[in-house]
Amino acid sequence: MNAYYALFGARFRELLQYRAAAIAGFVTQLFWGLIRIMIFEAFYRVLSAAQPMRFEEVVTYVWLSQAFLMLIPFRMDGEAMQKVRDGSVVYELARPLDLYGLWFARALALRLAPTLLRAVPLLAIAACGLGLQAPASWAAAAAGAASLAAAFLLAAALTALVTTSLFWTVSGEGVARLLPLTIWICSGIVLPLPFFPEWLQRVLEWLPFQGLIDVPFRLYLGHLPPEAALAQIGKQLAWTAALVLLGRGLLNRGLRRLEVQGG
Repeated sequence: MNAYYALFGARFRELLQYRAAAIAGFVTQLFWGLIRIMIFEAFYRVLSAAQPMRFEEVVTYVWLSQAFLMLIPFRMDGEAMQKVRDGSVVYELARPLDLYGLWFARALALRLAPTLLRAVPLLAIAACGLGLQAPASWAAAAAGAASLAAAFLLAAALTALVTTSLFWTVSGEGVARLLPLTIWICSGIVLPLPFFPEWLQRVLEWLPFQGLIDVPFRLYLGHLPPEAALAQIGKQLAWTAALVLLGRGLLNRGLRRLEVQGG
C-alpha cells in the first residue's frame, strides 16, 4: 500500500502545480454558476406550483455542483493513454506493482487535486453573499462529507474503467467523450434529480452516477435525511467495488491479448 500511496502523493503534488489552469477553471465555474442560478430564478418566478426543492436549496445545490465539477471524469489519464498507444505500458507491467492499482491511485489524484484547487475559493465566495447555505444540521454535514468521500472513490473507479477501455478501442476518444455526457445528465449536475419524472428517478437510483453529485449534496441540504446516509453511502461503495471488479476483469483480459511491437 505504501507504493500506491506514494504514487498517489506524487501525482497529487504534480497536479497542484497547475495553478493557472485552476484559476481559469475557478473563474469559468463561478461564471456558469451565476448563469445557472439566473435560469433557475426565472423558472421559479413564473411558476406558482410547489417544486420538489426550494429555490434556496437549488442555489446551494448549484454552487456545490460547480465547486465539485471536477468529480465528473471529463477525461481519462492522458499519460496512461499515451503509454498504451505507443506501447510503453510494458514498462509499467515490468514494475512490481499491480497495473490497475497504479491507475486507480493516479485516477484518485486526478479527481481530487483539481477539485480542491477550485472548490475552496469558489465555496468561500459563494458563501459570502451568493446564496450558499450552511448544512441543514451537523448530522447533515457529516453525512454529506462521508458521501462526498465515497463519491471521490466512485469517480476514481469510473476514471480507471475508462482508462482500461484503451485496450479495447483504437484511440479511446469515443468512450472518453460519451461517458462524461451520460454522467453530466444522470448525476444531477445539469438539473437536480428531484426535478426529473418519478419513473426516471427510479431508474437513475439504480445507476452509479447519482452517487457522484446528487446524493452528497442532498444529504448536505437535508433533502435526504441523515438516517438515509448509511444506505446511500453503501450504494456508492457497492458501485465502486463493482466498477473496480469490472475494470480489473477487462484489464486482465486486455493484457492477455496485448501485443507490443518494437524494440
